[in-house]
Amino acid sequence: MKQKNNYVFSLFIIGCLFFVFGFITWMNGVLIPFLKQACELNNVQAYLVTFAFYISYFVMSLPSSVLLKKVGFSNGMIIGLLVMAMGAALFIPAALNRSYQLFLCGIFLEGTGLTVLQAASNPYVTILGPLESAARRISIMGICNKVAGMIGLFFVGNLLLTDMQPLAEANKLDELAQRIVSPYIIISICLVALAIMLKLANLPEVNEEEETTTDQKQQRSLGSYTYLWLGVLAIFFYVGCEVISIDTLALYGKSQGIAEVSAKNFSIYSLIALTIGYIVGIVTMPKFISQQKALVVCCALALCLAVCAVVSHGMLSIGFIIALSFANSLMWPCIWALTIDHLGKYTKLGGAMLTMAIAGGAILPLIYGQFAGETEITHRLAYLILIPAYAYLLFFATIGHRLGKNKN
Repeated sequence: MKQKNNYVFSLFIIGCLFFVFGFITWMNGVLIPFLKQACELNNVQAYLVTFAFYISYFVMSLPSSVLLKKVGFSNGMIIGLLVMAMGAALFIPAALNRSYQLFLCGIFLEGTGLTVLQAASNPYVTILGPLESAARRISIMGICNKVAGMIGLFFVGNLLLTDMQPLAEANKLDELAQRIVSPYIIISICLVALAIMLKLANLPEVNEEEETTTDQKQQRSLGSYTYLWLGVLAIFFYVGCEVISIDTLALYGKSQGIAEVSAKNFSIYSLIALTIGYIVGIVTMPKFISQQKALVVCCALALCLAVCAVVSHGMLSIGFIIALSFANSLMWPCIWALTIDHLGKYTKLGGAMLTMAIAGGAILPLIYGQFAGETEITHRLAYLILIPAYAYLLFFATIGHRLGKNKN
């Protein structure tokens, strides 16, 4: 009974961590339109929010792995939470001074802490119980992530984006910026409290096993694994597309003449679509469809939806962008699985490279912002960036994932 209680408590703690992942990550969908007005930004400057957040994965992935080797996974999670708390706390002076630079520093720190957390907590999803039920635990964690995003977007979005009118007076903009102080004080306190809970939880430490390979004669160089490099690029494009399809919706809705009170909820609808797709994947893979075929279907569907979003307008175009999240839902696990397959001694390095490729969420939205402009047509045509990205993902799903595999 005691062992079962420890298992449930440990699973609860890790579930809380994945809740934090979702809450912080998807909050960018609220921060972009809020900071654009509060700090008087253009579109390119506003999308530096996603750049600052996702570039941290590229910069901090390898340092995080070094840190975890020194302090262990449990202590690493605590450090990650405290770094995130520091980032959230930095929002307070940023708001009081209406300093966009400080906001970006806080967002980068949140991304840094989240990078450490991701690297440390994911192994626990596997070791907390029997191997045969690991997929169920992973599914639960994924749903925690998406539900947290919906909650954050709804409540914080209503707090920050309600009654936002074009403001020209500095004192009015100062009042607007200070709306963010209270929620981020609460977020900082919750992150510190969760770090304390994690310390008291006394979770078992993970002992990394040495890399092994069934082929003892494996002498291949890293460069010969063509599908690995193609998979890293696939993750880059996938994350960029996913971020664009969710975090740009509020501003895109406004450009289509949708009232802000409605536009701010579009990202929530995207997360609902993402969750539905995730559940469909849990039910159908691999019993009814293989990971590779599921990826082909998702990429082809996403490509069609992206084209439809560009050639339509108004709520119809917005609906196609929201539907993209359903198509995006299975891409991450499928690309990841196809990319690390048969890497042997390079498996851990491959995983680190895939994590660094999350930087696509920093680069592609910034390019989108460069082309979005301020009009309805430029916002819509900026989604053209999705078409070559999804075309590449379809190439990887059909051909790219096989190039260089099982090569002697």
